[in-house]
Amino acid sequence: MEKTQIEKEEIAYRQQIVNEYRADVERLARYLPWLESKNGMRVQQSYSGSGIAEHSIAFPVYDSTLMSFIKEAQRTKLMDRNYRYIYSRHRIRALKDELLAIKRADIREMDVLKGILSRYVMEGMTKGRRWSEAVESGVFLKVITKMKENLDFWDHPVQTRVVNVKEEGKQQ
Repeated sequence: MEKTQIEKEEIAYRQQIVNEYRADVERLARYLPWLESKNGMRVQQSYSGSGIAEHSIAFPVYDSTLMSFIKEAQRTKLMDRNYRYIYSRHRIRALKDELLAIKRADIREMDVLKGILSRYVMEGMTKGRRWSEAVESGVFLKVITKMKENLDFWDHPVQTRVVNVKEEGKQQ
């Protein structure tokens, strides 16, 4: 049985996505054990030493591994400055919508996963609590895990075994 042109194009598209994102996802996947261990936990503290609370505003101090993860993510192709369009196009408004979108995303919806990751990484640069929210709620963990699952599944497509009917008939 010969593959149709559409099937060939779909396979080529999936392989292109795998080739494009594999290295970046693997770089971030190194942080999965840490993200799993910190899921639901606080990863920031407010610095209030040296009498800063009396004269100024306390500022957040983040876990060093979180900062390494953020710096690594910023250097990847997974950052999408237009993540707001992805949120509006897919009607993502709250955390439950994000988690549902992550759960449903397949290889063709890597842009949704990239958008959610980008939102937390980029907004964290101006909104001090965003990075720790992503770790506490498990968004970083779920996004990277889903990306890795999608790429692993499609990197080595399942081969279907073609059975020669004539040979099978002779053996019986």
